Amino acid sequence: MCRWMAYQGDPVYLESLLFEPDHSLIHQSLSARKSEVTVNADGFGLGWYDEREEPGLYHEILPAWSDCNLKSLARHIKSGLFFAHVRASTGTATNRSNCHPFGYKNWLFMHNGQIGDYEALRWHLDRLIPEYLYNERRGATDSEVIFLLMVANGLETDPEDAISKTIKQILVLMDSKNITEPFRFTAVLSNGKELFAVRFSSDEHAPSLYCKAFEKHIVIGSEPLELSGEGWTLIPEGYMARIAGQQYITQPLPHFLTE
Repeated sequence: MCRWMAYQGDPVYLESLLFEPDHSLIHQSLSARKSEVTVNADGFGLGWYDEREEPGLYHEILPAWSDCNLKSLARHIKSGLFFAHVRASTGTATNRSNCHPFGYKNWLFMHNGQIGDYEALRWHLDRLIPEYLYNERRGATDSEVIFLLMVANGLETDPEDAISKTIKQILVLMDSKNITEPFRFTAVLSNGKELFAVRFSSDEHAPSLYCKAFEKHIVIGSEPLELSGEGWTLIPEGYMARIAGQQYITQPLPHFLTE
């Protein structure tokens, strides 16, 4: 399983979150604690917002701990809202187009989990993407399909409804094809102003999702950034979190998704 983190608050240099904490994302890429997969070495990605509307993106196939370009970028990029992701592939190739986060206009998205028996559904899932969005499909991951389906389902106008509709759409397709492997989905999205995070699984074993509010910022991610875990809240399975400023609100996903 992948590891990721997202930050919102006063602008900081990325290195202060990616490298400096004792269980930073770079540390997690070598030694994850809340995952069956302890090493995440199939690529790395950054997404960050600055004065431009569209976020910056950086993807690399090197393991995060050995990427000297990442160290330099993190030392010099300052942002009040950024994403970072270390990838452990669930079957698709290790290349830049498959690395998170994914972007569309002013939106960023990254994901930990997988659609059960994805290869059996891949052709059908691709055909759910509207024609006007299909050229945005750069890679081969199920994560990117999920993101584009959320865009198609109204992400830009009602993010929470688009997330729920997309989860339901995938579950219905899996059921129609008698897929019994679980759909696990722990993800975060942003429009540059707010964060929307969700923790869901069809088998009650959703990948972990933690959140901590500091004095001037909030961090949400797969694992606490400190080994002690002090002050970090585990978001319950079947819940969504909406983060704006230094506050976050959690709410259960619609009942039809968690029955």
